[in-house]
Amino acid sequence: MVPAGSAATAAALPLGPLAGLLVERLSVGDRVAASKFGTGAPIEDRVREEDLLDDVREKAGAYGLEPDATVAFFRDQIAASKVVQRGLFRYWTAHPERTPGTRPDLSAIRARLDRLTTRLLQELGATRLLRSLPGGCEAELLLATGAVSAPSGSRGLDALHRRALETASSSVCVTGGAAALPAPGPEALTHDGD
Repeated sequence: MVPAGSAATAAALPLGPLAGLLVERLSVGDRVAASKFGTGAPIEDRVREEDLLDDVREKAGAYGLEPDATVAFFRDQIAASKVVQRGLFRYWTAHPERTPGTRPDLSAIRARLDRLTTRLLQELGATRLLRSLPGGCEAELLLATGAVSAPSGSRGLDALHRRALETASSSVCVTGGAAALPAPGPEALTHDGD
């Protein structure tokens, strides 16, 4: 889904690998939609969603992450996947000739999502300090998401997936920076020469 040139550019950016994982997870959402479309299965699976959120809350500390911020990040991933699924359901309903010809196995898709969850936790842990820098994170995130969504030739993320990427990336930067950085000591509050 991501053009090779854009993926290479994104990988060189500090938040590029994380942005790449967000796009990879969104592409799995396409397969989730294909597995559910026309079956009557709901897009929402509250039991699976709560299990995921409980799991990442429990694992957050092992990656140096604050549990509530980690849950917020993964709640955004769930919401972004629903953006993709709902958009594809609408499209396939309006264009039945474009409906996928095969129905992917949802259990295999969920196993892939579980592996992606681990990789996302690892990348969140690896980037936690950068993601806590006021202003710095937002600029790096803009560069990284721009690189993974930029068209190369006729390829790139379509409008649906760009909108979902905005949802998926909305909690990447930790507001205020307090969740991952130690509090400054009293020396940070004094000025030399005052």
